[in-house]
Amino acid sequence: MKQLDTKLMHPAEQIKVIIGRIYRSGMTTTSGGNVSIMDDSGDMWITPSGIDKGSLTEKDIMCVKADGTIIGPHKPSSEYPFHKAIYQMRPGMKAVIHAHPPALVSFSITHKIPNTNIIPQARRICGRIGFAPYDTPGSQGLGKKIAAEFKNHPDYKAVIMENHGVVLCGEDLMDAYQRFETLELCARTELNAMVLGQPTYLTEEQIGQHEASLPTDYPHFMGVTYPSDERAIRTDIVKMVRRACDQGLMISTYGTVSVRWRGNDFLITPPGKPRWDIEPQDIVQVKNGMVEAGKIPSRSVAMHQAIYQSNPKINSIILTQSPNLMGFCTSGVKFNVRTIPESWILLQDIPIIPYGLQYEDPLAIPEMVKKVPCLLLANDSVLVTGDQLLNTFDRLEVAEFSAKSLIMAAPIGELKPINDQQVEDLRVAFHVGE
Repeated sequence: MKQLDTKLMHPAEQIKVIIGRIYRSGMTTTSGGNVSIMDDSGDMWITPSGIDKGSLTEKDIMCVKADGTIIGPHKPSSEYPFHKAIYQMRPGMKAVIHAHPPALVSFSITHKIPNTNIIPQARRICGRIGFAPYDTPGSQGLGKKIAAEFKNHPDYKAVIMENHGVVLCGEDLMDAYQRFETLELCARTELNAMVLGQPTYLTEEQIGQHEASLPTDYPHFMGVTYPSDERAIRTDIVKMVRRACDQGLMISTYGTVSVRWRGNDFLITPPGKPRWDIEPQDIVQVKNGMVEAGKIPSRSVAMHQAIYQSNPKINSIILTQSPNLMGFCTSGVKFNVRTIPESWILLQDIPIIPYGLQYEDPLAIPEMVKKVPCLLLANDSVLVTGDQLLNTFDRLEVAEFSAKSLIMAAPIGELKPINDQQVEDLRVAFHVGE
């Protein structure tokens, strides 16, 4: 997958990459959605009207010059008027995304706004969310109504469109895309929690606790070496992170993967880097409790280190926010994996850990994963461990599939779980816990 470097890539190439990600992630349809960039010369680059979003090339991206001249083989998006209006109202914004992702459309058609306090990083990324009244798609009236939301509320960078979808802007295209992806995750998480029960939301204090948890005081070491086995792990981590993004198990703004290297030394993903675009050189080496010079590790690095030190059989860890598991994380409803044999064999009985425990007591989590390979951290994430990275990823997939099945089953009736004797038979037959 191509890395998105907004400093080096042409606007048409950036748009092609991002609209492709949006389409492949199931957040727009063949004909729906549009993306634009305003370049430094005042020219707008925008997706074309009526062209398959699943196969756009750079040559398909249209340019509307500052003087109104249109360059390219197609018509600009029919929603060009509101893109233009947003840039006029918010000249500091250089990218706009409009799409119809299912969860945000659910809020759009019920005239509600997602509560971004449901997961810790979302409010910082998304900001306050606006709501624009309905008007005919592609009309000047719609452009005026959307632009008015952005004008009257200078802190808005995302607006739910009544019975239409969502529009977001950003200082560059990656900024807008991360806001879009994170807001859709919030919406999916909140809806899943509502299906299961009553969503719980984070307080100001809890969000502040998360924001303050970025590590800054870890000792660094110089003279870093990169033997072939270490480089192989970097490559494996990058492949798995991108696979997680492709599978909808991770988004660009959240997700941590680490792998044990030698002894208790390990490699871990960094914070702040879009997960879709992580490269091997971005991975951080942690050796003898010290961090590779010039890099910052994931905010959860202390927990990863404690897990490896306390659990010699654990060789990889994934910490992420997948939408169905997050439904359980944010509702407090028990995630009962006694659904089908594979789920219990791979996951066992999964507890929900109170929010913030990983910050308040770094040794609590390492003790818990001695007993079970998967934990739900309330309103935060899911933590999965394994003896190798592929095994850990498999557990994550099985957990997310199981959560999805339980949510889909909720309207049908109550879960009829595998009983205690059947679980004991599975424990013996498959040597679970040995």
